Amino acid sequence: MIGARCLFAAAAITLAVPTFAAADDALTIGMTLSQTGPLNIDSLAQQRGAELWRDAVNEAGGIKAGDRHYKVRFVSYDDQSQGGRVQQLYTRLIVQDKAQFLFSPYSSGLCATAAVITEQYGKPMLITGGAEPKTYTLGNKYLVQVLSSADHYLTGAINALEAKAPHAKVALVYSDDPFSKAVTLAAREQAKESGFAIVLDESYAPSTTDFSPIINKIISSSADALLGGGHYADGATLARQLYDQKAGLKYVSLLVAPDSPEFASLGPAAFGITVPSQWEIQATYKPQFGPTGPEFVKAFEDKFTAPPDYHAATGYAGGLLLQHAIEQAGSIDADKVVAALNGLDTTTFFGHFRIATDPGHHGLQTGHEMVLAQWQKRNDQLQREVVWPKAAQTADLLYPLH
Repeated sequence: MIGARCLFAAAAITLAVPTFAAADDALTIGMTLSQTGPLNIDSLAQQRGAELWRDAVNEAGGIKAGDRHYKVRFVSYDDQSQGGRVQQLYTRLIVQDKAQFLFSPYSSGLCATAAVITEQYGKPMLITGGAEPKTYTLGNKYLVQVLSSADHYLTGAINALEAKAPHAKVALVYSDDPFSKAVTLAAREQAKESGFAIVLDESYAPSTTDFSPIINKIISSSADALLGGGHYADGATLARQLYDQKAGLKYVSLLVAPDSPEFASLGPAAFGITVPSQWEIQATYKPQFGPTGPEFVKAFEDKFTAPPDYHAATGYAGGLLLQHAIEQAGSIDADKVVAALNGLDTTTFFGHFRIATDPGHHGLQTGHEMVLAQWQKRNDQLQREVVWPKAAQTADLLYPLH
């Protein structure tokens, strides 16, 4: 586990280990998790990242706010990947469990549902699992987005493809959920601006398990490239069936699924697939506070015996940013902490952080940049390499795949 000195040396944030004299020297953070349902894998990674942050903070003596230190206590419930449970559970977290701060559920749809409740009660919520930008145009005051918004997700994938094949024929195949539709809405226009011909534009139900009809359309369209996907279950299934049915695509970029270490279990079906990523293990950001990337990776692997993906990194980064804001504010007062978050323009191991503060977009992430990763082989083992932008790449983009 990361020690206090190692964890916070980058910003000269020193945490003396205090004696906790009272039970109220605890900070309660509430959240729902998709412990069951189709969002389970990505939600679990996000949860693990948050738990690693909590444990590191508590080992170091807690969060300093003025002359007090607060240890972090989590309260969480299983939302079963269902929006219908989220509002009920976030109400319970605030009213019954007395959560002072909230972390978001996983997925844009569930985040938007939770935001209705957290805004109603004036409780700050760090959005670590939702990228759809519409939520930040509704006049909300207490939401803070940690990751890049959905309209930037496929920008790198499109730019990388344009560098290799400026006249490619593109198929847009994407899950019919708020996040994936928001990503594709922006990608559709970006692809047209890049001069690509869009030869197929089709959504599918998030619960789809048989992609044969869509893959037949992809083959018939003579597409060179596929952009789309959704979350882990559908994305992994789509990748496997594209391989099994020999779709013959030269380039595939799918949302979310290929960023999970479990994606490697697809074997040859994973090879060459690219994924827009909020963060990669190879990232070399110099943090102004908190652990370095290698320190975070080592701590995560020591605790969970698996490498972290960007969902885990986002979960940790959300906690880190909340902690930094509380320390800057010198208070756990909600309005003072949000004001501190509004003023942050800084870098963690996760990358740059800055949010919009105008009333029409409050909380929207504007500082963070994404990378594009690709599953390649090194020493006969599948692993992700950063292939875009060139300033961050660890390997050249493999194109064409076939």
